[in-house]
Amino acid sequence: MTAWLIVGSAGQLGQDLQRVLAPTSAEVTALDLPDIDITNPTSVAAALTTYRPDYVVNAAAYTAVDAAEEDEATAQRVNAVGPAVLAQACADRQDTWLVQVSTDYVFSGERSTPYPEDAEPNPQSAYGRTKLAGELAVRELLPDRSYIVRTAWLYSEHGGNFVKTMLRLEQAHSTVAVVSDQLGQPTWSWDLANQIVTLVASHAPAGVYHGTSSGQTTWHGFTQEIYRLLGEDPTRVNATTTDQFPRPAPRPANSVLGHAGWERIAVAPIRPWDEALAEALPRIVAAGVGQESDT
Repeated sequence: MTAWLIVGSAGQLGQDLQRVLAPTSAEVTALDLPDIDITNPTSVAAALTTYRPDYVVNAAAYTAVDAAEEDEATAQRVNAVGPAVLAQACADRQDTWLVQVSTDYVFSGERSTPYPEDAEPNPQSAYGRTKLAGELAVRELLPDRSYIVRTAWLYSEHGGNFVKTMLRLEQAHSTVAVVSDQLGQPTWSWDLANQIVTLVASHAPAGVYHGTSSGQTTWHGFTQEIYRLLGEDPTRVNATTTDQFPRPAPRPANSVLGHAGWERIAVAPIRPWDEALAEALPRIVAAGVGQESDT
């Protein structure tokens, strides 16, 4: 029986990891603040000593992309110091692996083709810089027992996210304007959770893997598909450009990540984004629209 410790258990991915692992024989411990503070070595060491996990998944992060521009110190503490503390604690144990969840924001977004796993990072925002720092710390401290899993455009029925925001706007407005000049891969956190469990079960070598859906679309195309699945008219979604919605943090124009890493370990990448959305949307609608996202 394998033992898992999920850190950041209250978030989208943390909740779905618990659901995916529930029917298995794994022993699962799910922690979040205040029960664990990943920036505190004493707190982390105590958790690992108590629960003795084989695998730690760090789903905790400072994800307020715009707020990070004004408070990079806090983002650095959570997104960089926290992973370093976790990696050191795992390194101090004989066999514990760490799954560090990262982001497309480690790249500039200027590439015209999908980013392979070994592409040179070049973050353009405070959030991206701090997430990259977390990646580098994990790879330095735990090079042989760590997976870096980059994801993007994550959504679920939990918490606030883009899909819930669009559901709320669809109800409130006859039309909505959504940017059509940013490419990416909408990823259901349920699919990402399953992919992480599959990665661990495959006993793949340590390294970087891209946990995003197959295919690609724009935020505009994503929203049109949401409307279509709701039975609403997709032409109610008007295309606009990023410069019409200035934000403190720059958004990558291209967030599409390549999946060659999965091919190398004979694991299928995550299914196409539109196929996942068709399954996810009824669950999200049933859960309610909740809070705003910071996408």
